[in-house]
Order: sequence, then C-alpha cells, then structure tokens
Amino acid sequence: MPYIAHIRKEDGDIQTVQEHLIEVKELAESYGEKINVKHLSGLAGMLHDLGKYTNEFRDYILAAIRNPDSPPRRGSVDHSTAGGKFLYQLLHTENMVPSQALVAEVVGNAIISHHSYLQDFLSPNLESPFLLRVRDKKAKELEGFEEIKHLFYQEVMSSEEFKQYIMNATTELEAYLSKDSSDSLENKLLFLSKYLFSTLIDADRTNTRLYEENSGGEEEVNHSVLFETYYTRVLKKIESFSVDTPINQLRADMSLQCDQFAEKPSGIYTLSIPTGGGKTLASLRYALKHAIRHGKRQIIYVVPFTTIIEQNASEIRNILQDDIHILEHHSNVIEDVEDDENEDGYASMNQRLKLAKDNWDSPIILTTMVQFLNVFYSKGNRNSRRLHNLAQSVIIFDEVQKVPVSCVSLFNQALNFLKTYAGCSLLLCTATQPALDFVEYKLDIHKDAEIVQHLDDVVRSFKRVNMVDQATEESFSTHQLASFIHEKQKEAQSILIILNTKSVVKALYETLKENEPHMPIYHLSTSMCAAHRKQILNEIRLLLRDEQPVICISTQLIEAGVDVSFHCVIRSLSGLDSIAQAAGRCNRHGEKGIKDVYLIDHAEENLKFLKEIKVGKEITKKILLDMKKDSKSHGGDLLSRIAMEHYFHHYYADPKLSSKLNYFVPKLEKNMTDLLTESKRTSSYHDAYVSKHGKPVPLFLVNSYKTAADHFEVIDNVTTSVLVPYGEGKELIATLSGEENIDDITKLLRTGQQYSVNVFQYELDKLSENQALISYFDGKLLAMKESAYSNEYGVNLNNDSPIDVSIF
Repeated sequence: MPYIAHIRKEDGDIQTVQEHLIEVKELAESYGEKINVKHLSGLAGMLHDLGKYTNEFRDYILAAIRNPDSPPRRGSVDHSTAGGKFLYQLLHTENMVPSQALVAEVVGNAIISHHSYLQDFLSPNLESPFLLRVRDKKAKELEGFEEIKHLFYQEVMSSEEFKQYIMNATTELEAYLSKDSSDSLENKLLFLSKYLFSTLIDADRTNTRLYEENSGGEEEVNHSVLFETYYTRVLKKIESFSVDTPINQLRADMSLQCDQFAEKPSGIYTLSIPTGGGKTLASLRYALKHAIRHGKRQIIYVVPFTTIIEQNASEIRNILQDDIHILEHHSNVIEDVEDDENEDGYASMNQRLKLAKDNWDSPIILTTMVQFLNVFYSKGNRNSRRLHNLAQSVIIFDEVQKVPVSCVSLFNQALNFLKTYAGCSLLLCTATQPALDFVEYKLDIHKDAEIVQHLDDVVRSFKRVNMVDQATEESFSTHQLASFIHEKQKEAQSILIILNTKSVVKALYETLKENEPHMPIYHLSTSMCAAHRKQILNEIRLLLRDEQPVICISTQLIEAGVDVSFHCVIRSLSGLDSIAQAAGRCNRHGEKGIKDVYLIDHAEENLKFLKEIKVGKEITKKILLDMKKDSKSHGGDLLSRIAMEHYFHHYYADPKLSSKLNYFVPKLEKNMTDLLTESKRTSSYHDAYVSKHGKPVPLFLVNSYKTAADHFEVIDNVTTSVLVPYGEGKELIATLSGEENIDDITKLLRTGQQYSVNVFQYELDKLSENQALISYFDGKLLAMKESAYSNEYGVNLNNDSPIDVSIF
C-alpha cells in the first residue's frame, strides 16, 4: 500500500505522499518566483510533509478515517518535524557554510511550523523551540528517520538533484541578502521567513483543496488583460465628467497628474489630494496605468475602516463594471485553528474551514489596515497565507494617517520590504500626510514622492468650509449639544454630528429623537454590520440629494472615504487629521459657497481608554489657542499644511505615545521590533542564555517570531467577528449546518463579512452571559440570535431586541 498524504472523504481516493510533495513544491516555486526565491520556496514545499513517509502515519490516517468520531490521540504522529530535521542535519553541521546553515534555519522553521506559526529561535524562557524540534527531544523521538530519507531520495528527488537544488536555494538566499546594505541581516531574514512561510501555507492548502474538490486545477485569470479593460473604462468615466467649475477642473488636473506619474518606476509615493478631490478615481487611474506599464499582478486598497471598503468597493465596481474580480476583505469570519497537525490527512470540519480559498488572489482587493498588518505580524497561518500575494502589486493606503501609533515602525518595515524585495509600488493616499519619518524605523520614501504639484495652491483652491472654534471657551453636555443643533437647524437643512465614543453618540441620538420627533434622525456606529451601515447611508444620501432635512449622529467611522455632503458639520474635538476628514463631509463639492464646521468639546466623553484620541485632542486644542492669540499662527488656517505638520510632529513626539512607536510589549518589557529583528550581539535574551548556559545558542538567528505574534494586536483590545441576523445575514445563519463543502465555506467567508460585527472581549462575555450567541463548527464561528441585534442600534448586549415577526 502506498504512503498516504490525504484520503478524500467523498470517494476514499488516496493522494500519495509523493504526489503531494511534488505538487506542493511546484506551487510553492511559482509563488516564490515572484521575488526570486523559487528554490527556497520549493525546498519548503517538497519537505513539509516528509514525516508522512512512515507506517505509523499511514496507520494513523486509516484509523482516523475508520473512526471519525474518535480519531487517534492528538499529536500521536508528528509529521512536520522530519523535513526540518533533514535540512538541519544536512546543512547545520560543524563544517557548515553559513549561507547554507541560514537556509536550514529559515526554510526549516517554515516546515516545522506549517500547522501553527513560525517558531521562536530563542524564547523569553531562554529555550529554543526551533532546536527542540530539529535537533533535540522532538527530533530524537522520530522513528524510521533513515527510511524517510531513503524514500524521499527514491520517490521525490535523487540525492544529486537535491544537492544541486540546495545550491540553487543558497544562491537565491545570497542574492536576496545582497540587496539594500542599510538593512540588517535579521530584518531581511524576518521578512524572508514570513514570505517563505506564506508560500508554503498557500501551496499546501491550495493543493489539498484541489485534491479534496477532485479538481485538476483552477482557471487562470489574466490580470494584465483585465487591467487593460479596466483602464479603458476608467478613462471613459473620466471623459464623462464635466469640468465647468474650478473644482472640477482641479480634479481633472490631479487625475491627469496621477496618470502621468504612473510611468515612473516602482517606489513609495504620496498622493495628497484634498478631501473631495476625487482621490479614489485618481488613485485607481494611477494603479491601473502603473500595473499595465510595469507588469504588476494585483491592485490592493488598504483602508482604516470597513465603511471605506464598503463605499470604495461599490464605487470601483461601478466604474470597472465588474462584480466578480473585486474582493472585499473586512475580517476573518472564521477563527484560525491554532495547531491542526493531528487532523491533517482527512477532511474534518476544521480541515474544510482551513482549506477554504482565502488567500487574496483576486485582481483587485480591498482590505483594512488591521488585516494588512495581521498578514505580517499576527499569529495563525490564515493571515500569513496571504503575504506572498502582496508581491508585485500596486498597494494604495487610503487615509494612511490612521496607522495606529504602536504599529508605525512595524508598518514602515513592512512597506520597505514590499518596495525593496517584493517589487511593489506603494501609494500613501490622504488629504493629511502624516510625518512617518519621526520614528526610528523610517519609511524608505522616494525623495520626490508627492504626485500633486503646487499642493498649497490646490489646498487653498479646495477651501469650502470655515472652521468655527466652539471648543476653547466652553464644553457641551448632551442636552446643551441638542439645543445647539436645534439652533443650527434654522440655517442648515442637513447636519452631521461626529462624536468620539459610541455611548455619547447613542445618548445624543436618543435625546434628539425625543426632542425632534418629526425630523429624520439617523445613528451610525461600528455596532452595526457593514450591510446595515450601507442601508442607512443609502437612505441618508437620498434625503441629501432631494435637499430634505436630515440629522446624522456618528462615530468617526463616517469621516474617511464616505461620500456624503451635509450643509453643516459639528465635530467633537479630536486629532487634527480627524477634524480635516470631518470637514470633508461638509459642502463636499463647494455647491453652497462656504459653510461652517463647528468644533465642540463634549463634556461627557470618556477618553480614558482612547489615548490616541485624547492626545490628538490636546494638541489640536493648543493649536486653536495659538490661533486665538495670533490669527496668522500655523499658516492662518487650522487645515493648512503647516498646521498639519506641526500637529503630527507633536503627536508622535508626545511622551504618552512616543514610547509605543516600536510596539512596546509591557508583559515582556520589550519592543516588538526587538523581538523580531535584534541581532545575537544585541539581544538581551541571548545575553541571558549565555549567562545561564555558559555558551551561545548554536544558531545564527535568535529572534522570537512566535512570541511576537502571540502578543500582537493592531488595536489594544482584540475583537472577535460574529455573524449577525440582519437582512441576508438571517438566511446565512439559518443555512449553517456544519456539513458545508469547501466551496460553500469559501462563499461564506466572503458573504459573511457584510453581515458580521467585530466585538470586544467584554462584549463577547456579555453576549455569552445573556445567552445571545450560537456556536458553529466547534466554536470556530459565532452568530447572534435575532434578539441580540437591533435594527436601530446594531448589537444589543442585553439580548432583548424585539424580533421581527413580519415574515409570519
């Protein structure tokens, strides 16, 4: 009987170890080739399941198939260690060549980790999980290792061919390390490790999925042909616009500048189009032209909030006339499995969840900053799987000023890798460019980075609002604010109020509903799913279009990228970048001459846990006070480039934030940048190891990849994605049976994002306490009961919303 990699549940067919290793190798090679590491990726692919060449694993798989309700004991057969041990024994010897030893460390780590996450070379407890696997206890427990090697040489690649393959891989590593002499060895190898890990995870899962689906392969989408078609449609759309006003003429000029700039080589550039300047269309024009000229594979939009994805995706679909090839990725609807090695080989539910197509291979992708950073730094291999598909892409960071402070250095390091090693062109797109060079790990931005010419003149030409300071003299309670809004209604038909916390937004909404019973009043917050917010915004837009009275109260989610235009905006004091975005929701097209944006200080907002907003508010208030004393201070305009540069300089220098720029981990008293990229010479963990053991760690790398990932959260409070019973979400939840095939799960991952909400841990605990949750797929997916979701407010922690009985 052959050695078994997988057994197909549908018909009992066997995929042999030989078939799986060779096919995964070929897929991994194709992914690695994008950054010239074909053989390094292929090496991981051909060795990852080497441990399946044993009778023990064959017996294990057959027992699991025969007894699906009581499979063999977890971890009873280790099949991921053998490939790492093989490389270590072959290349990490006493007379080793350093570059080959690095191949054993980098590729070996990907192999032993492909059912979990990249292991620490040296952990805070001064042990090496990597060496434990490839050299010490775990390696010594492997049975039949010599026979495993014999079978590999016999069935996968001969000894002589394998030696040459390793030489090719070593040459690739040396070429990769020769790039960019200013970058440290550890930093280069961090991102190479993550890239190789990504190619292995995706190759392994893709091959297994195609086998489980009994599919010979997938139809290739020709991205370059699509981009040519898209570009023609973009130009046609632009030609349809009128240029009869100065603002429309400016928009047309900036769009043309983007087109011309796209001819330039790949790099990191900025696009500082003022709010309302047609940023989405202009950046899309740049991306398509650049992709065509320079052979880029994908176009990826990275935005701070899911609301921007919803609008941008809709706008891009309308322009490109394509619903199929544009992927929105808000969040992971299904949680990753921590370690599923014991389930590999047969299609359990966990395996089907894992194998679902979730790898960012669409021509155009829209995702969030959280998801982008998770690809590089978060634990779990669902996130890591997507990384290789960022290579050779045009990546547009919309509203880049919203990068969380703690992630600024990590963000810069990721972008530098994508630019230098992965052939990407990166566009920082915003009306308020942040000062990302005020940090230790600087962004390798082009010296002539800005696309828009004569930027100060453009900003002045786009002036459509007056900023009215109501914040430095007084503060407003909810009832005082309601009275203030009532007064403003007399002169403005439509009013948008943006406050800093969900609780005051809800309180003001309820007060206004009581005081203004005949006025259309809307409430927006992140407690609502994407489809719910989209429905509310559509209703608001209809009222605005018809010049009908309307009031909207929202958190900051409405600020960036949401195309609405109110006669009047009231903004609770916050960071200057947020205020600039809020101003962009007022008189957006200059149709009403010059309108007013009022800045107020809301007395009932609790910013104790919103440190970044609190610091931003304090700096903005100081700028306002400066301008009160001298009207010409800060360029004489709160939204001037001079004021914005002053704001960001002081923002990143503030003691409450500057200590966080390198992602400080309090529990370890260490920066994440150090965990990931410290050298042996500077590592405090390595110094302690030498003191304890009297000798150095016998590795070139001593970084703590898994420890860093375990402590990484883009936002301070980790959230869980939960499906909600809103609109089609009800049907989606109703169809969940736990018996879905992989294709069904793939559709669920995509559709479910529109009908899910990310809840904080305390909210999850409250929902659980109130019996508001339904669990699917052994707890990997959660959904809310109907009574836990309100058509007015979204998530209802008390689980007492009235159930819609109209269907009866």
